[in-house]
Amino acid sequence: MKLWEKSVQVTDEIDRFTVGHDRELDLYLAPYDVIGSMAHVTMLHTIGLIADNELPLLLAELKAIYREARDGRFVIEDGIEDVHSQVELMLTRRLGDTGKKIHAGRSRNDQVLLDLKLFTRDKLRQVAEAVQALFETLQRQSEAHRHVIMPGYTHLQVAMPSSFGLWFGAYAESLADDLLLLQAAYRQANRNPLGSAAGYGSSFPLDREMTTRLLGFDDLNYNVVYAQMCRGKLERSVAAALAAVAGTVGKMAFDACLFNSQNFGFVTLPAECTTGSSIMPHKKNPDVFELIRARMNRLQALPNDLLLISNNLPCGYFRDLQELKEAYLPAFDQLIDCLHMATYIIGRIRVNEHLTDDPRYDAMFSVEEVNRLAASGVPFRDAYRQVGLAIEAGTFTPCKELHHTHAGSIGNLCNDRIAAHFAQVWQGFGFDRVQAAEQALLA
Repeated sequence: MKLWEKSVQVTDEIDRFTVGHDRELDLYLAPYDVIGSMAHVTMLHTIGLIADNELPLLLAELKAIYREARDGRFVIEDGIEDVHSQVELMLTRRLGDTGKKIHAGRSRNDQVLLDLKLFTRDKLRQVAEAVQALFETLQRQSEAHRHVIMPGYTHLQVAMPSSFGLWFGAYAESLADDLLLLQAAYRQANRNPLGSAAGYGSSFPLDREMTTRLLGFDDLNYNVVYAQMCRGKLERSVAAALAAVAGTVGKMAFDACLFNSQNFGFVTLPAECTTGSSIMPHKKNPDVFELIRARMNRLQALPNDLLLISNNLPCGYFRDLQELKEAYLPAFDQLIDCLHMATYIIGRIRVNEHLTDDPRYDAMFSVEEVNRLAASGVPFRDAYRQVGLAIEAGTFTPCKELHHTHAGSIGNLCNDRIAAHFAQVWQGFGFDRVQAAEQALLA
């Protein structure tokens, strides 16, 4: 059954090609399609298109279908085109003609866009929660190792003293900035397109403000043409935010692989978090971080993938947009899985607390000596030359006492301020209000 079929049926080959993987991918959207339908029929009741005795029946059946979707029992049957058709078919089977009324005043265009927005804001909440868990783990590790010195590098050359407190804390603060992009994407997703229908509105007196309130949206996408133009734009904006998180986690994974290698020996991964070799009995490979690195690189390509599908389309709906789902819908779970795994291992990683005992790192204290001389009155450039000549002559003896006190340095990590920044961004999402609205619908 297709919602648009009349007297002519398309061939099986055309059906196979045009439907593609929609039946499988729409399972991601099933619970959100049901929630959107609950808000829509509630609104249709207020404008007289759903009778008083019909609304309780529709809501009860929609809640039952929602439970099926959440429990993994919802299926899109053979011959049914998409999730919207399946939900309407189930209602019609159970309620007869009453089930056929739910599509009044909407199109599959605004219906799928609504589903995508509800799905996206829910998944962004899950991503943000996974980011929060990793952030808190990094902050704990930063505090626990704030005084453990490690080499800092530029050009992959030993440069200046750093610390594990700085290293863990750097990735925590990076995630705090990534959360800003996630919030921007969330706020873009959290605007209601329902009522834009096929992109040109409806002659029914739809109460779009009501569905906005029922679904917990921040506001409407007011212009019905623009509401449809959000398709593609929404996915690209969200993908950019996911890619920012992926960039942070991928870089951290690369560091962990490098620092775990024998030539560095900065950190040791728990043995149970590594894999072995079929031929080399000594190997403990950081496969988890290597896979995280690869998967994060793929996610960083997602915005470009979506751009190439949706770029240069004029306003209005086009079937090209269906292709966005295949890359977009699974991306959230891929990122969440990697965030969970990174959190698990980062919380168990062990650091080498005696790196500075190795004379190969003596030169990284050269700037400390230059600064000590400059502080005693030697012109900086003269101090620089004096220390440089000592290094060349092999007579440089480092003083390994560090006196870094400014904000954000080895001796003043400012982790409390970074945590406050993260918390401030977190509050801007408004997750509680959205969840309260959805729970009220499902109550």
